[in-house]
Amino acid sequence: MSVEFFITAFIIVVSPGTGAVYTVGTGLTRGFRMSVVAAFGCTLGIVPHLAAAIAGLAAILHTSALAFESFKWAGVGYLLFLAWQTLREKGAMKIETEGTSQARDRSAAEVTWTAVLINFLNPKLSMFFLAFLPQFVPAGTPHTLPRMLELSAIFMIMTFVVFVIYGAFAAAVRDHIISRPKVLAWMRRTFAAAFVGLGCQLAVASR
Repeated sequence: MSVEFFITAFIIVVSPGTGAVYTVGTGLTRGFRMSVVAAFGCTLGIVPHLAAAIAGLAAILHTSALAFESFKWAGVGYLLFLAWQTLREKGAMKIETEGTSQARDRSAAEVTWTAVLINFLNPKLSMFFLAFLPQFVPAGTPHTLPRMLELSAIFMIMTFVVFVIYGAFAAAVRDHIISRPKVLAWMRRTFAAAFVGLGCQLAVASR
């Protein structure tokens, strides 16, 4: 495994993005346990893109304007929906207090599903992995599929670990934030604005 791959993958993973923002927000609003759930969901959300890149299906998004635009605007709409829910303190970004085991299970499922959709509804990821992974498969490699799967697994592990660290830091300062209503209100506005900003960034993205 090349050092270049580890360095490049690490830079990509630690760069602020939708998944990182959501994991941090979950850590602040729901604590460390749910931030781990969010990190897991975000990691699951990149599996379809990695699979598409390996199978070459990402090329369809690159060549089909309709497919790309449809996928892109679904992602934009979902990010704006998350911003609206965050401002109204509903959905997966709602401040969580102690509750029943059944309520916690529903909460975990909601956080996981939201995290998966956040990364799944981003067509740029498929095309990114289509361009990214083959660079680290040496020319002339007799069996490229195992190599691609290995690179994908490492990327996913790095994503999960880094996002868990983000969530842990957020959860560590959670009590200091939720006990201050004004700070909490600004936090909600900041995360809502971040989702809107990421939605706008995706809206102007092109193939």
